[in-house]
Amino acid sequence: MTTTVRIPDDWPATEDRARAVQDELRGQVVLDETGPPPGTGHVTGVDVAYDDDRDLVAAAAVVLDAATLEVVAEATAVGRISFPYVPGLLAFREIPAVLAALGDLSCPPGLVVCDGYGLAHPRRFGLAAHLGVLTGLPAIGVAKKPFTFTHDEPAAPRGSTSPLLAGAEEVGRALRTRDGVKPVFVSVGHRVSLDNACAHTLALTPAHRLPETTRRADALCRRALKEATGADEYAV
Repeated sequence: MTTTVRIPDDWPATEDRARAVQDELRGQVVLDETGPPPGTGHVTGVDVAYDDDRDLVAAAAVVLDAATLEVVAEATAVGRISFPYVPGLLAFREIPAVLAALGDLSCPPGLVVCDGYGLAHPRRFGLAAHLGVLTGLPAIGVAKKPFTFTHDEPAAPRGSTSPLLAGAEEVGRALRTRDGVKPVFVSVGHRVSLDNACAHTLALTPAHRLPETTRRADALCRRALKEATGADEYAV
């Protein structure tokens, strides 16, 4: 089932307003909770796909059993893009659709894994932090690139890490999920410790560099976008 996204009337329309919202919400990030143990309960991947020519975004939420990594539930949402592309403010393009997909799930999502950043963000409030605060759910970011931050290469074996740094501040970790394969970049979003975020990421990568949550959500949102662009409801 695909939900049609409605952008809230009070959704930020300018960069200044979006940054003000980040400032308002950043203080609500919870950093002193460990979070759920890896391999227990549910873990949910969220991701989005865009068709900029048609001004469309599709979001997917895929719930996995954390112990078996089997799909428990999934939902998608499609709607108009809610904010222009501005580095550091990408969450404002994604959150209305992601919230709609999460809201349509048939079971509790548990830990949410975002294809992006949490504290590893210029304003320390990336998608995983923003989404965590709005939903109250534990959330982490697992990104493919280090954004603007620096790191030393982790050792070659799977499970090796090195700090992801903003100057002397550790904002996340580079984590090797496959022997000798380039790392992913893990950061805390909300209600999860960095150690536990890395442990969850390893539990979600038994066979590939990227978490199964991300791989499945990516495939589902792309499929939802492809289906939506052929529907009269979304024709430009």
